[in-house]
Amino acid sequence: MTPAVPGSLVDQAVRRVRDHIRDCDLKVGDTLPGEGQFASDLGVSRAVMREAFGALAALRVLDVGNGRRARVGAIDGSVIAASIDHAVATAQITTSEVWDVRRTLELRTAALAAEHRSDADARLIVDHAARMTASSDDLHQLIRHDIAFHQTIAHASGNGLFHQIVRSFEQLMRVAVPTAWHTRQTPVQRDTVFAIHRDLAAAIADRDPRAAATLMDAHFDRAISDIF
Repeated sequence: MTPAVPGSLVDQAVRRVRDHIRDCDLKVGDTLPGEGQFASDLGVSRAVMREAFGALAALRVLDVGNGRRARVGAIDGSVIAASIDHAVATAQITTSEVWDVRRTLELRTAALAAEHRSDADARLIVDHAARMTASSDDLHQLIRHDIAFHQTIAHASGNGLFHQIVRSFEQLMRVAVPTAWHTRQTPVQRDTVFAIHRDLAAAIADRDPRAAATLMDAHFDRAISDIF
């Protein structure tokens, strides 16, 4: 007798699709068999497979579009973001805990970016820092460039997972950055923040990982004190 596979039919179907991707060594953008073929192979209804495909699409494991076969999806920080946002909203974790994790990660991304950045990465990081300074009277643009600054550093680290995790903090940054900014009421306080970003960008451009990590640490010291 074949041992029972734990989980609902949809759970089993989800595992079957994920196993197919792994066993066939499929990569991002590769197409999968249709729901009908999976349903036939598993001996389940198309409705079960449709639900399984939907669940995998929500997790960005599959890229499902109208009128074409499902494809292998790319890693997407928005999935991590949804989980973090839910955890904060339901008091499973605190915002300060998220910021502690973010600080730990971004010290590392800054050091790695200084080691691995391309010339294009360096120019973009320096440009975002400069545009933050230029946007001192436009909070919307300032936030946009601040978020892009940190995400570009994570991308320049060369570690794709770091990049996606830093991306997952974007929604929280859209809340925290304005909160922190409103506590910086004098030109000196605001100029200090801009200077740290510019110095950090310069350290990465100069390929100085120790200075980059130190400056990122100083940035978080100031940001956390302003927010909390």
